Amino acid sequence: MNQLLSNVIWLFFIIDPFGNLPIVISMLHKYDSKKQRSIIVREMLIALIFMTLFLFFGKTLLSIFNLKIEIVSISGGIILFLMAIKMIFQDNYTSTELKKINKIPFVVPIAVPLLAGPGIFSTLIFLSQKEQNNNLNIFFALIIAWCVSLLVFLFFITIFKLFNNKGVNELERFMGLLLIMLSIQMFLDGIKNYFHIF
Repeated sequence: MNQLLSNVIWLFFIIDPFGNLPIVISMLHKYDSKKQRSIIVREMLIALIFMTLFLFFGKTLLSIFNLKIEIVSISGGIILFLMAIKMIFQDNYTSTELKKINKIPFVVPIAVPLLAGPGIFSTLIFLSQKEQNNNLNIFFALIIAWCVSLLVFLFFITIFKLFNNKGVNELERFMGLLLIMLSIQMFLDGIKNYFHIF
């Protein structure tokens, strides 16, 4: 029981709903609350599918494509960096480019790599090795952590609706700055672990 609780807490903090919440809301602020909730539920389900697949088949998938977890971290950092640039400098885009940016997010970047990213992937592999491949126990902990994270998103989405449009736009730029730092950290972690430097 203690091990299950420990895994739940660990996975919850790696999914980090509180940290990802402002970034996710800033991407979805143009939609009404009902649409936001449906998008979040869908992206959370997609993220759960990726996390489950990686828990049970992650090492096999990486070996098939001759990839390392560090490559996932590097590519995820690049994706988040490009997204953050668009969040900060959105006023500099033409209307056509803005339409592309404002498409409803699907899989990238919310489900992957924000929710299901290299951090959770590497954690799942670590827990699998730690518990001698007892993946069903880890999966149960993952489901609990996922449910709590989903409740956090759905509950706090109403609070962010209190911001006016100008406030949300400024929040989006601020989150873009934080996202740039997060993406660079993710990229550097991948480089560091790949080359075993620093």
